[in-house]
Amino acid sequence: MLKNYAMIGLGTGPKGHITITDNDSIEKSNLNRQFLFRPKDVGKQKSDCAAAAVQAMNPDLKGKITTMTDRIGPDSEDVFNETFWNELDVVTNALDNVEARTYVDRRCVFFMKPLLESGTLGTKGNTQVILPRLTESYSSSQDPPEQSFPMCTLRSFPNKIEHTIAWARDLFQAYFVGPPEAVNLYLSQPDYINTTLRQQGNEKMILDSLKEFLVTDKPTDFSDCIAWARMQFEKQYHNAIEQLLYNFPKDTKTSSGADFWSGPKRAPTALLFDPSDETHMGFVVAGAHLHAYNYNIQVPMLKHEEYVKVLNSMMIPEFRPDANVKIQADEKEPDPNGPPPSFADDAEELNKIITELPTPKSLPTFRLNVVEFEKDDDTNHHIDFITAASNLRAMNYNIPVADRHKTKFIAGKIIPAIATTTALVTGLVILEMYKIVDGKTDLEQYKNGFINLALPFFGFSEPICES
Repeated sequence: MLKNYAMIGLGTGPKGHITITDNDSIEKSNLNRQFLFRPKDVGKQKSDCAAAAVQAMNPDLKGKITTMTDRIGPDSEDVFNETFWNELDVVTNALDNVEARTYVDRRCVFFMKPLLESGTLGTKGNTQVILPRLTESYSSSQDPPEQSFPMCTLRSFPNKIEHTIAWARDLFQAYFVGPPEAVNLYLSQPDYINTTLRQQGNEKMILDSLKEFLVTDKPTDFSDCIAWARMQFEKQYHNAIEQLLYNFPKDTKTSSGADFWSGPKRAPTALLFDPSDETHMGFVVAGAHLHAYNYNIQVPMLKHEEYVKVLNSMMIPEFRPDANVKIQADEKEPDPNGPPPSFADDAEELNKIITELPTPKSLPTFRLNVVEFEKDDDTNHHIDFITAASNLRAMNYNIPVADRHKTKFIAGKIIPAIATTTALVTGLVILEMYKIVDGKTDLEQYKNGFINLALPFFGFSEPICES
């Protein structure tokens, strides 16, 4: 967008000025989908490098661009205040999320500023012209929600790799993100139990995880982290599957007499841990590293045999199915387990767990490290864990496994950014910019654009009038 501004001389007049803000820094993956950054710019601020690049293209822009690194949103209204908005003539979005787009749209409506909105998704792209008191705003319509999978499919009846990857992504959150956050809140918030916890509604689950992370499974060294990861393997890929087959044996019939395990329902097989299997060990190694990170435990450089030595020293309890466990057989059925007990239901049981927790005063400086998912760092074990966790689940259900690249693609919700699409969409935006600068007030002169280079499809429509 800035390159196009430079090429048409936008903002180069006596009173011309361009303000750009971007709170992001340049990563190597940014280099293949735009024209303004180079390898030497990696690690620097996007707004600064982009401004410098276009000023080199058009020297008349020197002194005409203000670069900022503030995220635009409700928390930065002291920066992007009334004076800032009133000084603008037109706003152009180049955002990557709906929340920010909606916020800018609301600001433009409030201050009555024209907004040029656009977006790309692989080979697809769209442009939208939003004019004060003439057209509907960006927030007037919504995209359809993202595809989601029924919970019972993810929990018990996956049949394709997308299901197991989604399940593994949730497992990552349940192991390395949610519980550490809860532990830190418990240790740092006064009266956490009676305020935040009671408001969240899943008191039993959170208290159990607090007990697990602060008492029963709290590691003291990396060997404990290896043992923890090995027990999670047993829990997820052996015990849970044996319990499922106890509830629904392979010869189970439905009420109509049909085979229960048929159609999309695949009868699973419990896995037996094998230290010579690369995926089995991959789960343990990645899980142990992430668990150690949670507790700030130093990770030694261990060879495969040293991991195996720790694993061989463990006693794995024999699993016995529980007749009281209920499993939802179909998404159309109500969840047989119902909501977990709350203080209103079973205060005695929950208070018993609370008495077993260490008091925040006894751990004044203890905090866990919360893992922040980062798909692009190949050394942090995030994608390694999700790949192993997903593929083990796929092995349970005889689903073809996915390699690390495909898993990263799906788990990270990566959609290829194509410079060709970006160039076309920004070009369409500039065509509408000319009309705004020219002061056109006839709505028929403006066009919203919809394109798909893969088809190819190019469609244009007049902006919808303000209702």
